Amino acid sequence: MIKVLFFAGMQEAAGTSEMTWDRETVTVEEVRKHVQEVYPQLVQAGVVPVAVNEEFAGEEDPVQAGDTVAFIPPVSGG
Repeated sequence: MIKVLFFAGMQEAAGTSEMTWDRETVTVEEVRKHVQEVYPQLVQAGVVPVAVNEEFAGEEDPVQAGDTVAFIPPVSGG
C-alpha cells in the first residue's frame, strides 16, 4: 500500500491530509494521475513537486508498496 500525503491548500481542497493506494509498484507519474482521478479538484497535483520517502522525485521514479509520497505545494506568505 502506498501512502499519499497532502499539505496546505491541497489538503483543504481534498478534505483530507492523506490517502492510500493499494499498489505494489508504480511511477510518480502514475501516482499523480491516480490522485487527479480520485480528487479532480486537485488540479495542482499535476504540477507541484513530489517527494518519495522525503526525497524529491521525478516523474519516472518508482514508488513501491510501503513508500510515502508527499505532494509539496509552494509556500507563500509575507
